[in-house]
Amino acid sequence: MNIGQAATASGVTAKMIRYYESIGLIEPPIRTKAGYRVYTAEEIHELRFIKRARTLGFSIEEARELLALWRDKSRASADVKTFAMKHVRDLETKIGELQAMSRTLRHLAQTCHGDDRPECPILADLALPDARQPPYEKKHGKAKTHADCTCDEADTFSSRH
Repeated sequence: MNIGQAATASGVTAKMIRYYESIGLIEPPIRTKAGYRVYTAEEIHELRFIKRARTLGFSIEEARELLALWRDKSRASADVKTFAMKHVRDLETKIGELQAMSRTLRHLAQTCHGDDRPECPILADLALPDARQPPYEKKHGKAKTHADCTCDEADTFSSRH
């Protein structure tokens, strides 16, 4: 099957298939005399494997390692499990970081008056010379809620929060 058909069958775009080939993630397929790529069912299966790994958040290099493990029929499943659990821990760390960002932005948005004044605690925070977190978040790992917060940009990160 040609690259367009391979793209449809695998769910990976033709552009990505060419990219995966250029970086050595997949082997170059055989070519016709006219130079067209011809993909086998096994190559389509590999593309689906890569797509699924990428969908689960594995990087290209991690997908390369998983593909190598998948191809190695003598590998131990414990190796695969260890690899997957490391990815789970990485995802959980990333989730925690994203939640902290969300809490910070939510707090900043709550402190913004949202009117015609030019003062904006959101922009003031972004302009800080260092990447500070509110003291409560630094100390306790989570943001304190500020449903009734009326602070302005000067005290967004004051100790009273």
